[in-house]
Amino acid sequence: MTVIKNKISRIMIIAGETSGDMHGAALMRAMKQQHERLHFFGIGGDRMIAQGLQPIVHASEIAFLGFIEIIQHLGFIRRVFQDAVSALEREQPDLVILIDYPGFNLRFAGKSKKLGFRNVYYISPQVWAWKKGRVRKMVQTIDRMLVILPFEETLYREKGMDVYFVGHPLKGELTPQKNRPKFFQDLQLQSDSPVIGLLPGSRKQEISKLLPEMSKACDIVRQHIPKAQFILGMAPHLTKDDYHPFLKHQELIRLVENDTYGIMAHADAVWVASGTATLETALMGTPMVICYKMAPVSYFLGKLLVKIKYIGLVNIIAGKKIVPELIQSQANREEMARTMIPLIQEQSVRKKMLEQLNRVAEQLGEPGASQRAAALILEMLNKGKT
Repeated sequence: MTVIKNKISRIMIIAGETSGDMHGAALMRAMKQQHERLHFFGIGGDRMIAQGLQPIVHASEIAFLGFIEIIQHLGFIRRVFQDAVSALEREQPDLVILIDYPGFNLRFAGKSKKLGFRNVYYISPQVWAWKKGRVRKMVQTIDRMLVILPFEETLYREKGMDVYFVGHPLKGELTPQKNRPKFFQDLQLQSDSPVIGLLPGSRKQEISKLLPEMSKACDIVRQHIPKAQFILGMAPHLTKDDYHPFLKHQELIRLVENDTYGIMAHADAVWVASGTATLETALMGTPMVICYKMAPVSYFLGKLLVKIKYIGLVNIIAGKKIVPELIQSQANREEMARTMIPLIQEQSVRKKMLEQLNRVAEQLGEPGASQRAAALILEMLNKGKT
């Protein structure tokens, strides 16, 4: 690996939620390994800040879910956007890196390009889900697109964009902190009894909508599987007080801090909020049920815009429903229990899902996506301003 040595390069980088913060931090780390003098500023979370990001605002402050929630906080989002534009003009970066978070970042790409800066978009907005026509406009504002899903490369290349499939940054990077015996020992779990994980998302809005039903579903599962054990993965920026109001029986569900990957790796199956966590769970080789619930008006508006058959990334990549999806009213305790019980009790159901999840994992490319993305970004950086 060649390490670049030259003057300090200033990079503006924007990621607006937990998954973006994780991928942004990995990208920053890989870039610093290949370039000795980089200064990062922009928007990110704890992981990106730990990698040296000078934050304009913490990503958690703008992690809103759904149209209604965004409208309610529109004034704040506009202030953050203007603060980011001001930082762009003041700091004069050599390059702007935008990570996912399309509602904010696509608009920022237009502003940045208009002001004469070059934009790299890492982790494509899912325009194939809601508005393919946006791609034409994106070609005008984004100088290089780095995608992590294989079918996205063809979509953008057909429209004339400079695009590269780098593989998925989760591939080869997911490692639980503890092995199964240590994980069970520390949580005082019985190794001979099934364990079901609850992963209700990283946003308070997701948790308030999904966790009450997940909690009550545990009671139903217990009626069929008396020895079932339940563990709940806490988001890094939240506390137990954020979860307790939504738990019917706090003594039945054990809260796990800072070890979501342990839950994904060692649970026998999980209920998981739709999003990046579904791919993480797939790569860990654990059966799952995908759950998704948001404000009714937000969901209605989303249905008008989103033009895809499935919401779970594992199902989208597979091109068919290999994992149950419980959406809105279906995300209730009875359906959660009904779809979970076979994953614990029926080996044929478990085996079929695991085989299909493995095929999805194979489509996500080889390990090293962050390093490949970093190399492509630094190649662009070294070409100088256009």
